[in-house]
Amino acid sequence: MVEADSQMESLQERARQIRIHVLKMLTRAGSGHTGGSLSAVEVITALYFYKMRIRPQDPDWEDRDRFVLSKGHAVPALYAAMAIAGYLPQEELMTLRQIDSRLQGHPDMRTLPGIDFSTGSLGQGLSVANGMALAARLDQRDVRVYVLLGDGEIQEGQVWEAAMAASHYEIDNLCAILDFNKLQIDGCVLEVMSIEPVADKWRSFGWEVMEADGHDFSQILPALDRAEEVKGRPSLIIAHTIKGKGVSFMENQAKYHGVAPTPDELERALIELGS
Repeated sequence: MVEADSQMESLQERARQIRIHVLKMLTRAGSGHTGGSLSAVEVITALYFYKMRIRPQDPDWEDRDRFVLSKGHAVPALYAAMAIAGYLPQEELMTLRQIDSRLQGHPDMRTLPGIDFSTGSLGQGLSVANGMALAARLDQRDVRVYVLLGDGEIQEGQVWEAAMAASHYEIDNLCAILDFNKLQIDGCVLEVMSIEPVADKWRSFGWEVMEADGHDFSQILPALDRAEEVKGRPSLIIAHTIKGKGVSFMENQAKYHGVAPTPDELERALIELGS
């Protein structure tokens, strides 16, 4: 019990550090996506500091687990997690979106070791993850592939083609996670293009579906563990999240989808985060 509590505290502190980095990076850059980066923090923290088998000092290790950030605009959270894990110096985070920086506004696998695929065009990540997982099966490698999707993103038709293929080929070393913060750039997902009943839709495509509070490690970790035990079908974790999580005046505000904090907002946010 003590060990479990210590693990939760460690993950919560990692998440707090990531949020602080994200806000500082975006403020320095003057542009970027705040809300969806903050909503994905706990999921990315759980993957990089609990679940995935990775070697930051050997980012091309063939037997590593793979991560595809299909909602590529949330990459500030990924960069921050990677820096804390040791893929890059933490001071490099302040170069986000600068000319010639390795840290562009969307992930670029050609410039930053540890990025498994370049994303940005929404709807493509699950197809790529399918290919990675099938390749691992063909190579007889014990590799799992994780892909993080946005709720607005799954309005894209290609996502459902990929979902159908993953089920057809019984890709059970694949786990998709839906960052279900219920807001997209134009407003509420429900109003722009409803995806409900989202759990039933994925189940009808042959997926094992779980739901969790996407900010509660006591729910996220068991869901990731359970997904690893599923055989004969892919898994989806619907992570119920809050856009702008961790900063009171940004939470559930669609306007912060693609807007960086001002210096004054950064100061207020850092106070809330205890920094």
